[in-house]
Amino acid sequence: MELRHMRCFATLAEELHFGRAAAALSMAQPALSVQIQTLEKELGVQLLTRSTRRVQLTKAGEIFYERCIRILREVENSSAVVRAVAGKNVDRITIGTIYPATFGVLPLFLSKIGKRFPDIEIHISSGSTDAIVRDLEKGRINLGFIRPFENIGSLRWQKIANERYLLAVPTESPLATAQTITMSDLKRERIISFSRSNLSYTEKYFSEQFRKHDLVDHVAYSCGDTLSMVSLVAAGLGVGFVPEWTQDLPHRSFCLREVKGVDFTIGMGLAWSKEDPTANRDEIVEIVRSLATASRPLRS
Repeated sequence: MELRHMRCFATLAEELHFGRAAAALSMAQPALSVQIQTLEKELGVQLLTRSTRRVQLTKAGEIFYERCIRILREVENSSAVVRAVAGKNVDRITIGTIYPATFGVLPLFLSKIGKRFPDIEIHISSGSTDAIVRDLEKGRINLGFIRPFENIGSLRWQKIANERYLLAVPTESPLATAQTITMSDLKRERIISFSRSNLSYTEKYFSEQFRKHDLVDHVAYSCGDTLSMVSLVAAGLGVGFVPEWTQDLPHRSFCLREVKGVDFTIGMGLAWSKEDPTANRDEIVEIVRSLATASRPLRS
């Protein structure tokens, strides 16, 4: 059994599609099929069930996939350890990030990483906190910008900054110049909220606030991300709660206002596995810690 067979199978097990897996591996689809058939023949078991519509893992395939991930991760870690012992620099870092980090701490981190490791290859992927944590555990990524997370097992999390949420209102709205704003004032407004299948901690908080203050029926629009929300607000279609970093968006035609009784702040930080020799290097950890000092503090 060769490592290339295991890499091919692991990629296919994740994509469950020969075309996408072949593209991810930069190989032809027929060649991938041959690799999988060779692996199944050598093992003497069927790892996949194939049909014209889909590919599925057998029970044996599921178990083998988990073992493949552990073996491939150990091989990659061993390579990184040897390079570290030999004094070699990091040559590649894969970073997972939740959407808000792309406007704040991520650019600062990339700047510092680029100066420390000028020849490094960096790959960035976006996702939710839960998805990024799973990728860290499986060794698919080295670092993750995520919401607060407990140090469990090998995972470590360093707080970098806090995000405060304020009410975005159109610049021509009476609320833009009101002395104070309460949740009751929002009963005269069209509210824009997030609508997602799996609500995050932030979205759950505001959903509960809307229910608590009898504002559910005043939700006129929903959207899936912060930029869509501020676009709707800027167009004069309603008001919505957004993170304070949106005040730095160029050419904005909305303003941010405090709402009496609503004081929502949530942390942002960087997570890594202490078993990952790439992410757990002193230089990387030190850069992470410096971000907590260098990041622009949000007003409270």
